[in-house]
Amino acid sequence: MYEIWLAMNIAFEIAWDLWPALLPLALVWATVMLINRKKLALVSASSLAALAVLVALAAVLALPSLSKSTLADMGYWVDWAALLGMAAGVGVAAAVLLWPVLVLRKR
Repeated sequence: MYEIWLAMNIAFEIAWDLWPALLPLALVWATVMLINRKKLALVSASSLAALAVLVALAAVLALPSLSKSTLADMGYWVDWAALLGMAAGVGVAAAVLLWPVLVLRKR
């Protein structure tokens, strides 16, 4: 349980350090979503889910190398839980950020 709490605290601290970059990104995304709010339904949920899964799978392979590690070094269940959680977060973030782009492609 301590490892999970530690991982959550580390994620919070990283986000706290990155908020000056995340805030403009969130504002631009919210503006684009408001502009396209009537057209967002044109994109199917299955295409968004497929995009999220594809990006998450790529993240599972790419994230360990960012810490100079490999998948072979993942021996503890908390390592796998953290990796899968981070990959899922990257996949969801990519799908949410690319949703308006997919709307523009549907035109």
